[in-house]
Amino acid sequence: MPRNQFPNILLIMSDEHAPMYSGPYGHPLVQTPNMDRLAENGITFENAYCNSPLCMPSRMSFMTGRYIHKIGAWDNAAPLRPDAVTWAHHLRSAGYDVVLSGKQHFGGMDQLHGYRTQLARDLHAERQHGLTDWEKGTPPAARPWQGLAGAGPGTTKEIEIDDLAEVQAITYLRETHRKDQPWVLNVSFIAPHFPLVVPQRFWDLYPIDEIDMPNIPDGHLENQHPVYQRMRGMFGCIDFPEELVRCARIGYYGLITYLDEKIGNLLETLEETGQLENTIVIYTSDHGEMNGEHGMWRKSNFYEASVRIPLQIMFPDRLQAGRRIAEVVSLVDLTATLVDFSGDQEFSQLDGESLLPLIHDPNLNWKDSAFSEYLAHGVQRPMAMYREGKYKYNYSLGDPPELYDISKDPDEFDNLADKNEYQEICNSLALKLLEQWDPIEIEKQVCESQKARLLIDRTTKGQWRKHT
Repeated sequence: MPRNQFPNILLIMSDEHAPMYSGPYGHPLVQTPNMDRLAENGITFENAYCNSPLCMPSRMSFMTGRYIHKIGAWDNAAPLRPDAVTWAHHLRSAGYDVVLSGKQHFGGMDQLHGYRTQLARDLHAERQHGLTDWEKGTPPAARPWQGLAGAGPGTTKEIEIDDLAEVQAITYLRETHRKDQPWVLNVSFIAPHFPLVVPQRFWDLYPIDEIDMPNIPDGHLENQHPVYQRMRGMFGCIDFPEELVRCARIGYYGLITYLDEKIGNLLETLEETGQLENTIVIYTSDHGEMNGEHGMWRKSNFYEASVRIPLQIMFPDRLQAGRRIAEVVSLVDLTATLVDFSGDQEFSQLDGESLLPLIHDPNLNWKDSAFSEYLAHGVQRPMAMYREGKYKYNYSLGDPPELYDISKDPDEFDNLADKNEYQEICNSLALKLLEQWDPIEIEKQVCESQKARLLIDRTTKGQWRKHT
């Protein structure tokens, strides 16, 4: 494709947005008029997943199109290697101006990994993250998670950084020479990631007595899978008072509407500058947020609210407006799609498949599967998920498996793994998962990496063992 025929790409990425908390995915309360607009005028993927439900691993997998066990992006303190090829490299090689405004959570010295420049700031990349040590297991937290107690109206450093990312992105789009070269603008917001604090006008949209409560059946937490019981303990997820839960959900919903307004401002800028018709607009997130469901907050697990993500693609007059795609996809497939846009057909080190054939052919025989893994804090051994069609299979090394029929049990309360009539399905999905993922070898690699980084951290801080 000649360079002057390349469409522009506006890639909007949020942090910690579970798709079920938005209009396009059916929530009755959360106000998302601009995500609704993307759904009305573009394509919405109903079953999209991240490849690791944690910020940095998910984003490094997305940047490279590779699973985290292949690139060593184990946790929030394991930066991407400087020689890793990203979709940003591919698109710049094809002639795009590729820039970032906001968060992409790069650790280490390289804060670009193929982008030409950072227009704003990456607050989470500026912060030092604690190191994971599986040898310590999953000890209970010393106090309840403070995210709920801190929820309320106001502003935070995160809000200031997101506002900056929006301003800088709009300034970029308004520059008169934008039409001289095709561009990719990745605007990446921290919202709706905690802290659950949002400006007053967004907080006021959600009266506390109208807020829905998490759906937790009697006896569920007592019989919950052991990996999640341990995680709840380690993350300090206690039985919080109802008022705190409602306030936390107000904060989360308000942040989603705050984010949605920014999406609208970016779309409006494209319209005003005459660039909308030649711009592919993509909205997605790095992972979800439990929001109190199953007694859990934050992410780091394979429940739908944690591992499922929104994915919407709009290209006016080029893609079928209002279409919904039910097939299972994941972020590495979006990466392959971006590489597909670059015209680079020779690069084969991708774990995903381009979504373009699925978008253009509703009858395509798509793989209909997604893989995700988690190798960080909150667990003590490797865990992974494999979804194929309507079934989701969860594996945690040393624990019993889980199997859910998402079509019949979207809230994942009925574990089918120990039921005789589902053994064939369970064994089939286990085989497909373990064919591509060796938990014993991965555990060895993760533990070696943890020990090396812990040693470096100790010596850097001037700590060493005393000789006896």
